This record gives sequence, structure tokens and C-alpha cells, in this order.
Amino acid sequence: NSYKLEQNYPNPFNPSTKISFNLPKAGITKLEIFDLSGKSVAVLIDRNIQAGEQTVEFNASNIASGIYIYRLTSGSFTEAKKMLLIK
Repeated sequence: NSYKLEQNYPNPFNPSTKISFNLPKAGITKLEIFDLSGKSVAVLIDRNIQAGEQTVEFNASNIASGIYIYRLTSGSFTEAKKMLLIK
């Protein structure tokens, strides 16, 4: 197993989407959403997560349409991907 951050689905989305990822080992994990200016708009996870496949739902009904970046950090692993919210 290895760290893996999947593309959110559906993408584009309105107003909710699912983000899946895989962790090869348990650890403190953070999944955060940013706007294009780098401002954090949501923290979906910030705690110890068990190893394995995980899926988190993000409801964006309270933020504006646009491109957002979601970033997964666990241990020394960090990966980010883009997603598009269309209202």
C-alpha cells in the first residue's frame, strides 16, 4: 500500500463532492480546502486516521463558485488536487 489522493467525484460539483484517499499506515492526517488565494475555507479532517481507504464528503453550499484546492497531509506525505464548484 502507498499514500494516494484521488480526484474528487463528481467534479465539477454542486454543492457536495466526495474525496477519497488511501493511507498505508495510521497517523495524524489533515484534509484541508483552500481557495486560489491560498486562504483555508474548510478543514475536513485533522486527527489520527487508521490505515486504509477513506472517503470524506465535502458540502460547499456556504462558499462561492470557483476553483478550489484540496490538500492531504499525513506524516511526510503531502498531495494537492484541484476541484471546481459550479452553482
